[in-house]
Amino acid sequence: MDLSAIQALIDDDRRAVDAEIGRRLHSEVALVNQVGAYIIHSGGKRLRPLIVLLAARAVGYQGRQHVSLAAIIEFIHTATLLHDDVVDDSPLRRGRETANAVWGNEASVLVGDFLYSRAFEMMVEIDNMRVMGILAKTTNTIAEGEVLQLLNCHDPDVSEARYLHVIHSKTAKLFEAAAQLGAVIGGQPVAVEAALAGYGRHLGTAFQLTDDLLDYSADSQALGKNVGADLAEGKPTLPLIHALRTGSEAERRALRAAIESGGREHIETVLAAIESTGANTYTARKAEDEASSARQALAVIPDSPYKQALLDLADFSAHRNH
Repeated sequence: MDLSAIQALIDDDRRAVDAEIGRRLHSEVALVNQVGAYIIHSGGKRLRPLIVLLAARAVGYQGRQHVSLAAIIEFIHTATLLHDDVVDDSPLRRGRETANAVWGNEASVLVGDFLYSRAFEMMVEIDNMRVMGILAKTTNTIAEGEVLQLLNCHDPDVSEARYLHVIHSKTAKLFEAAAQLGAVIGGQPVAVEAALAGYGRHLGTAFQLTDDLLDYSADSQALGKNVGADLAEGKPTLPLIHALRTGSEAERRALRAAIESGGREHIETVLAAIESTGANTYTARKAEDEASSARQALAVIPDSPYKQALLDLADFSAHRNH
């Protein structure tokens, strides 16, 4: 199944999530509604809520809490995007201006805070301490990952292990929580819960590594942001880390200077070094390894169209082009 077929499989659930997001996004403060709606409805793939829905259905869950949890996950993700774009001073996301470019940093940060707090308000209504514990730990880990990424910026000595720790915290953790929560509300044993959490963690890692790859190989229109945006922010992602590790002395000097200074004026030199060192191929292979681990983690759940959709999502995470 491609992504549209996966989405169609649970179309009723997705519509229910959209309705829940619209209802819970509402505020008496007009600016909250404007900024929140702008980012929520900006054309994202909504993979994280999709994983909640599919994981719950794959373990036979028949209730309605998965809809609320999917909306909660999307609110948390959207809050991180609002805050990320302020920290990174990003002008583009998903092919259009970021919320902070339109309304300013102050509004973006505060509406991000609103979405976080609304998500926790919804968690309380679910009245499940296991769910609360997972999501509280997840948001804390994401915040730590954001700080670690900040510390890594403009540092050409970041190792692959150090970088992977950042993306496990910043990106993969929310994928992990999304899949794990499906097992929790489905009343699954610890082994199944752990397996689905592992699925989400590996899928989220594959997704981020593919993002790293696309930042140096996709065109700006398809990507929805400027190619080399990570470099412009001084972020040493995996293609750069590999090129630094394996390039010639001249390439290493050029890459170190590009990371330390940030900006895109070195982009052609960086792209040439990435090409000559096979850094994109290396990153793609790492993403596929993670996707393979995600697929293997699903062996503990029975075959069903929902399990197949989860397997296909793992493929999509490593092979997408935008």
